[in-house]
Amino acid sequence: MIVALDATPLTVSTGGVRRYTEELALALARNFPDDRYWLISDQPFSGPEDAPLNLHCEISAARRWWSWGLPRALSRLQAGLFHGTDFAVPYLPQRPSVMTLHDLSPWLDRAWQPSASRVRRRTPILLRAGICTMVITPSETVRRAAIERFSLQPDRVAAVPLAASEHFRPVDAAPPATPYFLFAGTLEPRKNIHRLIEAWREVRKTREVGLVLAGRARSDFEPPPSEPGLQLLGAVPDEELPGLYSGAAACVYPSLYEGFGLPVLEAMQCGALVITARDPAIMEVTGGGTAIRVAMHVDAEDTRALAHALAAALDAPENFAAIRAQALVRARDFSWTRTAQRTREVYDAACRFFSRA
Repeated sequence: MIVALDATPLTVSTGGVRRYTEELALALARNFPDDRYWLISDQPFSGPEDAPLNLHCEISAARRWWSWGLPRALSRLQAGLFHGTDFAVPYLPQRPSVMTLHDLSPWLDRAWQPSASRVRRRTPILLRAGICTMVITPSETVRRAAIERFSLQPDRVAAVPLAASEHFRPVDAAPPATPYFLFAGTLEPRKNIHRLIEAWREVRKTREVGLVLAGRARSDFEPPPSEPGLQLLGAVPDEELPGLYSGAAACVYPSLYEGFGLPVLEAMQCGALVITARDPAIMEVTGGGTAIRVAMHVDAEDTRALAHALAAALDAPENFAAIRAQALVRARDFSWTRTAQRTREVYDAACRFFSRA
C-alpha cells in the first residue's frame, strides 16, 4: 500500500498534533516495511530524523491544495489512501481517506481555537457528507461525541489511542535546589494556565516552590507578568523533557478540555506524579474508571482544590509513591507500535468501505 499523510502539522515547531503526525509516520514505516509512506504538504516542513527508507517527504507549491493540488499530487505518487492527520481530507473522494479528529474544541468554545474558523466550516461538511471514508479519534470520549455531533456511522469511526515516545522514561538526577511544579504543553487558553498560576501562588505563600511552564506559546496566549519562582521556558527540546518531568514535585495539567492529553501520558511514563483535570478523555488515559490510582484528579475550575493538591504533593511526596509506580505500569499499555498497527487496520477498513461504494 502507498499511503500519503498530511504533513502540515510538521510546519510548527512543537505541539501534540505535530508529535502525533511525526511519531505515527515513523511507526507505520517501521512496522510495515512493505508499505510506502509519504508525508506531503503545500507548505515547507521538516521531516523526521532517522526515517526508514520507505518514508518520504514531498513539498508541493500547487494552488487550491485541497481541491486540486493535493489530488493531483496523490495521483502522481500513486497513493492508494490519504490520511488527514489534522481535521482535513481532499474535497473530492477519488480514493479512500482517513481523517483524524483530535477533539471537538473548535466547536465547543471559539475562544479555545480563535484561528480555526476554516476547520469549523469545512470539517463538518467533510464528515456529514461522507467525504472521508473513515475517522480516527484519539479516545472513545471523542469518538462518541463525534458520532453524536456529526451524525456519523459508528462503524466508520475508530478510537485509536496515542502514545508517549520511547525516550520518555524516568531520569535519575539530584533533587533540584528548589522544588518545582511543571506544566508541559502548548500555552493556550484551553490549558487553564491562569488557574494553575493562581493555585501555585496560594501554595507559594507558605512554601518555597517554583512553577515551570514548558511549551510553545500560541499567539492568543497572554503571558503572565514576571514574578519570582515563575519560569517560562518556551519550547523545550525533546531530549530535555524527561528530565523536567522526572525532577518535578508534580506535573500539573489542569486543562479545561482534551481529546487525549498526551503530556499526561508522557509524565506518567517518566514516573512523575501527575495532577490533572477530571476531563473524560484524560480519565481514559489514566484509567480513571478503575480502582487503581495513577494520577490525582481535580475539578479544572476549582482553584482551591488545585492548590490543595499541589500542597499535598509538596508536603508528603512519600504518600504518592504508589501512584507514581502505578503510573509507570499504566503507561506500558500505550505504544506507537500499537497505535500504528491499529491505524493500519483502519486503513484496511477504509479501503474495504471505499471499494463497496
